[in-house]
Order: sequence, then C-alpha cells, then structure tokens
Amino acid sequence: MNMLDKAISLISPARALKRTQARIHLNILNQGYGNHGASVEKKSLKGWSIASGSALEDIEQNVDVLRKRSRDLFMGAPIATGALRSTVTNVVGQGLKLNSRIDYEYLNMTPEEADAWETITEREFAFWAESVNCDITRMNNFNELQQLVFLSQLMSGDVFVTLPMVERINTPYELCLQIIEADRICNPQNLFSLDQKIVNGVEIDFKGEVVAYHVAHYHSSSSMSGQNKWERIEKSGKKTGRPNILHLMEMERPEQRRGVPILAPVFESLKQLARYSEAELMAAVISGMYTIFVTSKAPENSGDFDGINPAELLDPEDEGAVEIGNGLVNYLNEGESIQDSNPGRPNAAFDGFVTSVCRQIGAALEIPYEVLMKHFTSSYSASRGALLEAWKMYKRRRDWLANDFCQPVYEAFLTEAVARGRIYAPGFFDDPLIRKAYCGAEWNGPTQGQLDPKKEVEAAILRVEAGFSTRTRETTELTGGDFFANHTLRVMEEEARRTAGFAAPVNININSDNTKSNDDESTD
Repeated sequence: MNMLDKAISLISPARALKRTQARIHLNILNQGYGNHGASVEKKSLKGWSIASGSALEDIEQNVDVLRKRSRDLFMGAPIATGALRSTVTNVVGQGLKLNSRIDYEYLNMTPEEADAWETITEREFAFWAESVNCDITRMNNFNELQQLVFLSQLMSGDVFVTLPMVERINTPYELCLQIIEADRICNPQNLFSLDQKIVNGVEIDFKGEVVAYHVAHYHSSSSMSGQNKWERIEKSGKKTGRPNILHLMEMERPEQRRGVPILAPVFESLKQLARYSEAELMAAVISGMYTIFVTSKAPENSGDFDGINPAELLDPEDEGAVEIGNGLVNYLNEGESIQDSNPGRPNAAFDGFVTSVCRQIGAALEIPYEVLMKHFTSSYSASRGALLEAWKMYKRRRDWLANDFCQPVYEAFLTEAVARGRIYAPGFFDDPLIRKAYCGAEWNGPTQGQLDPKKEVEAAILRVEAGFSTRTRETTELTGGDFFANHTLRVMEEEARRTAGFAAPVNININSDNTKSNDDESTD
C-alpha cells in the first residue's frame, strides 16, 4: 500500500478497500502480452505511443512521399545506390534466359520430340526478345527491360507493364511491352474516392478483386500535367482472359493495393548516414587544406602578395566571406585575427560507426554487410556464409520476377506465336491444361559467386554422383550454361584433339587430396 492509499484508509477505509481490490483485479488481468510487449504500465514502454490503421492509412496514404524519398536516396546516397544496383545485378544480371520445359508426358510426346519443340520455341522467343521491337519505345530488348522493371520496382515500390499489339516492319510479332512508372497510376483528377473502390489508381469490385487501373497520360510532376487525362485499363480481357496490364509489387499486408520501396524501413538510417559521411568528408577536406591568413592595417594599399590580388580571392557577393583552398592566402581587415581550429580529421571512429550502421541496414534489406559493402576480409567460411545468405534473397526475388513478369510475357508471346502458326501446338486453345503444359519454362539468371571454384566444382561432382542433382542443374548453377550444348561442343572438341594427337584432359580425383593426370595415357 502506497502513501496515498494509507492516507485514504485513515479517512475512508471503505474507499481504500475498493482501491486495493481494483489494483488486485488489474494485476490479474495484466497477463500474457499485457505484462510484456503490450504493457502500458512499464516505464520502458509507457512512452511508446503508437497508432495503427488499415493498409489504406498505413501504406496507401504515404506511398507518394516514400517514392520521392527512395528516388532521392538512390540518386544521392552511395549505400542506397549500391544496395539497389547490387540486387539488380545478382537477381537479373544480363537478363533471365528462357529454358522451355514442357510437360511432354501429358502432351503424349517423346523426350526427343519435346526437345525439338523446345528448341524451336526458344529460337522464336530469342528472335523476339533480343530485338528492340519488343519495347514500345524501341529502346531496350527484353533483357534490358527486365533490369529496368526490377530496378523501378525496388526503387518505387511497384511498376506497371502493358502488353499492346503494334504492327512493325521486319518482325512477324506484334506483341510489345510498355513500362509505366508508378506515379502515373493514380485516381482520375487526383480525387479521393469516397467509396474507396479506387485507391491510388487501383480499382476493385465489391469482392475486393482488382479489376482495372487508371493511368494518367503524364507524370504528376510533369510540365504537361495540366493537360492530364486518364485512361481506364481493365486488368484482363473479358473474353480471352489475356492480361492487359501487369502490376509488379510485393505485398506486406492484406488488402494492400500499392507497393512500398524496399528502402522504406531504412530511410532515416541511410539519410543520416549520408549526411554524416558528407560532413566527415568536408571536415577532412578542410583539414587537408593549408591556408595562410595575413592581417593588414590598410588592405586597400597592401598591393599584391606574390603576384596575387587579394580582392580577387574574395567572393564579390559576400564581403565577409573567407576563402579556403590548397595553399590559399587570405587578407584580413584591421583588428581581425584567426584562431587555429583543428577538426581532428580523418575521424578514427568513422569506419567503426559506419560499419555498425551498415550492418543494421544490411539486416533490414536481407543483404549481409560483406555483400552490401563488397568487403570480404573474413575467413572463407564467414564470407561463403554471407554469400549464401544473400543468395537466398536473390533467388527468392528472381523467382518473383520470373513468375510475375517473365512468365506472363512469355505466355503472351507463345499465344501469339501459336495463333500465327509459327509454333505448332495442337490443342493449345482448346484446353487450359494443354496450354499450361506447353507454357512450362524455367528462367535462369546469373550464377552464385564462388570463393573457391575448385571446392565448388568438387561439391557439384559429388552431388551428381550421389544422385542429389543433375549435370544440367549443376551446369546452370555453376556457369549459367547449357549442359547439352556444352556436351555437343565437347564431343567435337575432343574429336579434334584426338585427331591432332593431343593427350586426354586432366582428371581430378575428388576422393583424395591428390590429383591424377592422364597426360601420359596413349591416345586412341
């Protein structure tokens, strides 16, 4: 019983009893999370005032500011720029490559027939994808569009792609891709929808299904925005179900309609770190400059100093400005003096502090510090662990890009190719299951970095020999190549070597530390 309760008990014992009973009852109710993370009584949590709303209040009403800040960091904060570009390089690289994998058993095809069909289809797709005709602006091929789409999604939170049909010379295909920046998807006239059926340009029906997008002709910050008009694009065709527009975003909450930039959780850390780095850099530059200050009783009659006119060293727009520079001389007025200032730069604690902050940023972005900063100074095991951890994130995002962008585009291409008779696919338009069987594909990108190629190759050989993997998979993951293409070429190479009288290649015995050379073996 505290002092207040004691005082009340002397005046009104009944009131004091009620207060004691209420406190006991409160302690009973204050259990579970109420006694820990949800407690409002603990001093450490009492000042933690929070408010949480739906995805509309927490996300949709803030995406405009988030996009602007994300782009500003990308343009002016080196760590933010490196994080996004590094992710694009490792996820997309030079572009995800199509590897057609049809369900030949369901299609009643032999493996040989399936391989021949896949080869023809990959050749046709490469013809379309490697040309700028696949881009509505005729500026990028499909691989470059992948890079643009993925970078825009990371930076802005989401990006949109339409699939118009445009007839062009020297190509049998009309399918084109038009990349639309996130800002152009907005409410008509930028007006708020009272029934919330249209939020940030995304329209839903009574079930909550996205049915259409409202696209402005101009960016909201464009000089042409005064003449803006909006076009309503249905998500898919009503008769064919063909997608008219692709919305690439990663959701973090149910009922969310627009994406959040990947850097959003670390905006403050990145901005403050950029400011700190700029301040330290400026301090180091100033500290590295040696400047002479000369006090003169009559500046106007001082004349030149070593051929330098003092008046030329001052800012004509600011009479009180003092210039600094490498070996610069500044003249001071009568009565003025300079007090030495030693900024103590470079700061010995700078690197340690930046490292600590970057570790937190890397953890939020799923990029280990070593990978984020390209700084591998630890042991082989630690560096490999960092690469493997980062690779999990890269593979997840690659699967996302393949599923949400590459595969829908490929299916739209294949539909046109079959309709035009350039690819023979019986039953393609008759049964959705048959169409799905024909559309099976893998999308291969850049391979994982190797710290010790010899160990990686030995591990791959062991997996293949033990039956845990295949030569095709290991070839793709190690080099990004094609095993069957390599095999065909190697047959030709080895035949040429034997014909020329060269010895057989060196074989590595992975079961021991020794290697065995076959250089002395006779040729056939």
